[in-house]
Amino acid sequence: MTGPTAEIGCSTPRRALTMLAIGVLAGCTTAPAPDQMSRSTLETAPADLQLLCAGAVAKSTGADQSKVLPTSSKKLDNKTYQVEFDTGGKRSGCVIDTDGKVVSVQPI
Repeated sequence: MTGPTAEIGCSTPRRALTMLAIGVLAGCTTAPAPDQMSRSTLETAPADLQLLCAGAVAKSTGADQSKVLPTSSKKLDNKTYQVEFDTGGKRSGCVIDTDGKVVSVQPI
């Protein structure tokens, strides 16, 4: 074919492929560096300390320990963490030190 029709027929697939490639490349993004992630400023409590706190919350509230679920935790200072729990719709907080000693358990 010659003329404008041949040109359109040839360029349309190229244009479609170009647009597809641009769309694919636009969707490809790299994850931010760890120091730029939002959670990098907070250090969560280790699992063993969360479990000790869960036991203390269960004992304090009378709840079954399997129903005491951690919802958040953060490091307060070099020696203590705060862990928050949901116990069937009621919230509790626990402060625990790095040695595993529960400092306090309180409803939130």
